[in-house]
Amino acid sequence: MKKYISNTLSLLTGSLFLFSCSLNRDPLSDYSDVSQGKTETGTQVVFKNRTEVETYLAGIYQQMKDRQEHWYLDLLLIGDSHADNSYAGTTGAEVLPFENNSIEGSNSVVDRDWGRYLEDVGRANRLIIYVDSVADKSLSDTDIRTYKAQAKLFRALAMFDMVRIFGSIPVITTIAPDITGDNVNEVYPQYFPKQATEEEAYKQIERDLLDGLADAPTNNNGNKTLFTKSVARAMLAKIYAEKPIRDYGKVVQFVDALTADGFDLNPNYSDLYAMNASNTDLAQRNTKESILEAQFTAGGGNWATWMFGRDLSNYDNNFTWAKWVTPSRDLIQTYTNEGDQIRLGQSIVYYSTTWSNYYPSNNYPFMFKLRSAFNSIVKLRYADLLLLKAEALIQQGSDLSGAADIIDKIRTRVKLPKLSAAVRSNKDALLDAYLKERRLELAFEGQRWFDLVRLDKVEPVMNAVYAKDAGRKAQVYPFTKNSYRLPIPQPKIDQNPNLVQNPGY
Repeated sequence: MKKYISNTLSLLTGSLFLFSCSLNRDPLSDYSDVSQGKTETGTQVVFKNRTEVETYLAGIYQQMKDRQEHWYLDLLLIGDSHADNSYAGTTGAEVLPFENNSIEGSNSVVDRDWGRYLEDVGRANRLIIYVDSVADKSLSDTDIRTYKAQAKLFRALAMFDMVRIFGSIPVITTIAPDITGDNVNEVYPQYFPKQATEEEAYKQIERDLLDGLADAPTNNNGNKTLFTKSVARAMLAKIYAEKPIRDYGKVVQFVDALTADGFDLNPNYSDLYAMNASNTDLAQRNTKESILEAQFTAGGGNWATWMFGRDLSNYDNNFTWAKWVTPSRDLIQTYTNEGDQIRLGQSIVYYSTTWSNYYPSNNYPFMFKLRSAFNSIVKLRYADLLLLKAEALIQQGSDLSGAADIIDKIRTRVKLPKLSAAVRSNKDALLDAYLKERRLELAFEGQRWFDLVRLDKVEPVMNAVYAKDAGRKAQVYPFTKNSYRLPIPQPKIDQNPNLVQNPGY
């Protein structure tokens, strides 16, 4: 049951329509980014008791599994295919522009993501706002703060990905009431919100994360599906690495706090993705490296793998249609040049196909980190955060040796040699080594594009890759500073004239 206004459906209430002639408000369309807090039948959302609150909260957690498009699939398309890690995989008009840099505001993927992220924000807002008035007096103030904290962490996760993709976005923390003749001047603008600046968006994310850090559940090593204090710490480290609110000291602080929480690298990299002996399930869930993951039971509906990788429960199961996100020759060559056979083997698998969009059909590479229909999709893992600490130390320039030690720890795990003394002592060389290490460690985890953007490496890396990667579709537009943000969906701008398109589109 939808308790939000979807901006893809007919949204505005009858009251808005009834007043349209007399209130002289334009446009009067079907667009809104703001939840009204009502069900499809017009019933007000009210939590009567603890059970209803917890059922609603469980529904929020379920979104990480049910809405795999914008939580995982599209992030891989943006993070890896829009970077140099992979090709689009198909010739489809919705995905190819990410490979050849021809994304426009009409693209259906960016339109879907914009709407989905705002729906997630609206879903979180309803719990945050309405839980205060729950009728069940058995709920303590602590209980209520804990529920709110988890919803705020969910909102922060959604807004973080959205702001990294689009830049200036609406920052919505309220629920718009029904419009009446008495309140139209105040309420109408809430249905057609303006964008906040990137810094304003990050400040709201920061507030949500700090609230979550104060009141969210503590880390549970037996259940990494929870929005915990550790998730808050991980996300705080990630936002403080971003340019609008950059604070490298806090990056180090929160990564160190994760270490104190007990997170560490798994000794064996392959154990992160290994299957059990009978190929019926993962060999291990809730590893000490996993901070947040969506877990699927055997056969439990992780359909994202059908879009990307092969079915390990039935290794001979061939597909007759091409997959999104096909590993690039440039990435494969980078693994090969580095002698990185362990991570190569855990990232890429070959088999025969019925298509040959990028490679011969008898030896076609697939991404391998998303496994079969019973895997866990890891949203946050410690290796990513530990490497962010190395980035902070490099950028601060005060502890190059400490940064190099972190990179060496990542490399030693996959049996690669430590960095040379010349690299360890030179800031620019160390930053290059760091960026390559993140690429090899985190390939097909949706990180590469955002790394290039964060470190201002988009132009030198992406404008050069087309010449050295013979399999990549021809570049349509060069990458510039305007490329760092994807276009605001044109259908949303058409519906809401307060939205402003990003420069260059």
